Amino acid sequence: MSGLPISVEKLSYSYPDGRLALDGVTFRVAAGERVALVGANGAGKSTLILHLNGILTGQGDVQVGELMVRKNALKEIRQRVGLLFQDPDDQLFCPTVGEDVAFGPRNLGLKEPEVQERVHDCLTRVGLHGFDGRFVYHLSVGEKKRAALAGVLAMNPGVLALDEPSASLDPRGRRELLALLKGIDSTMLVVTHDLEFARELCPRSIVMSGGKVVADKPTAELLGDAALLTEHGLA
Repeated sequence: MSGLPISVEKLSYSYPDGRLALDGVTFRVAAGERVALVGANGAGKSTLILHLNGILTGQGDVQVGELMVRKNALKEIRQRVGLLFQDPDDQLFCPTVGEDVAFGPRNLGLKEPEVQERVHDCLTRVGLHGFDGRFVYHLSVGEKKRAALAGVLAMNPGVLALDEPSASLDPRGRRELLALLKGIDSTMLVVTHDLEFARELCPRSIVMSGGKVVADKPTAELLGDAALLTEHGLA
């Protein structure tokens, strides 16, 4: 699936303890656009992306393509929006890499030849060709991240929501992930503290602070705004 547009309108969300995590967040992302979500810890970034496929539900509107994120549309929404967690161990739950990547397509009811074709294709795309039978717990952190991404890509999503994708990677792993993501045509919303990674991957950045959008501008322009970066804990 090619990239899908995202629309978030006046989205608010409070945690069970009453703490306000999102406060009237509004923005739009065009189909195929890559946008970084940046801000200090506790700004609401990770909470926000969990609303894109209905893991969390706040007040306001979230739309992916022509579909509103509503309870009755979650099955289709979760096929459209692939979420990559910061810690791949939170995402990989099958014993082998091949089984993990096949899990989503099998749940879609695809025939086994098509499932295996997707497994082969997605492992090849992420640089893990031949890893089908490898045990997940034998993988490095970078390999686990790529295996988790392969599982997301196997669902052919129109939107990728990535939570700190470069975290815990060594320089080589970071470069390889960056090159891989640049070759994917899905719409991307990338939560990251790595501003250089944001600059290399995302032409546009949204700054969040206190659950609100406080800036939305080209990433290169953002990185040149020392006062803004300092004010919101990014420098």
